[in-house]
Amino acid sequence: MNSVLGRRTRILAATTATAGLLLVAGCSSDDGGGKTTTSGGVPLVKSGQLTTCTHLPYPPFQSEIDGKVQGFDVSLIDLVAKDLGVKQAIVDTPFENFKTGAFLNSEQCDLAAAGMTITEERKKNVDFSDPYFDATQAVLVDKKSGINSLADVKAKGKKLGAQAQTTGEDYAKGQGFDPVSFESSDAVLSGLRSGQVQAVIIDYPVVQGWLKDKANADAFKVADNLNTGEQYGFTVKKGNTKLVAAINKAIADAKADGTYKKLYEQWIGPYDASAASASPSTS
Repeated sequence: MNSVLGRRTRILAATTATAGLLLVAGCSSDDGGGKTTTSGGVPLVKSGQLTTCTHLPYPPFQSEIDGKVQGFDVSLIDLVAKDLGVKQAIVDTPFENFKTGAFLNSEQCDLAAAGMTITEERKKNVDFSDPYFDATQAVLVDKKSGINSLADVKAKGKKLGAQAQTTGEDYAKGQGFDPVSFESSDAVLSGLRSGQVQAVIIDYPVVQGWLKDKANADAFKVADNLNTGEQYGFTVKKGNTKLVAAINKAIADAKADGTYKKLYEQWIGPYDASAASASPSTS
């Protein structure tokens, strides 16, 4: 939608513990072409920082809380930055660009972290890390709607909403719906609250986050949980194998030493062991 494309790009500071790390002296060097590299040979678009593109808000993966960007994705990429001896900087960009790799190709960012599902179509434009999260889609409805499943939405002629340019929207269209598209996850929830739509389809962890709020839990319920076999991955510019390797190492280390479980429980909820056993993606 046009409003998505018109969003201004913003630079935001990631603020989990490792994000405040100072650049270690001697850990990076200029390669003579304007880029810098870490001691491990990982190229960076800006010296002293790992620049991450995201699309806000998308809690619990990334959202601005008290002026600071925080979330599950942010915390995992902080681990990558720590390994590289730099800090993480976050750029808020339109989600449309994650599918095309535009901001990676123009070297505005080193990687993208946006709760993005790994798909064969997207692999044509970007390289994915190993999967770091197994995701399902949820159908959230007003408790007074009388809707008890996705099939009910269609049978009762109710309006369905979804976030634009997401796999949730694609799934809805694949099921024969013409969903109302919203720019962000917050806009999706606002559309449900206002009655613009009577049901929404969006990633289940996002719904989990919404329902932690008592007012939301009193008004809405999960009518359906759809296991679409989706897995999230971080993306880099095609051919950036060294950064992919660094991301994969940080994910594997976090799963091995318990950090992943801790972050999962902090941001997502009760730990689902299947999330840590996701098989590596195929290239």
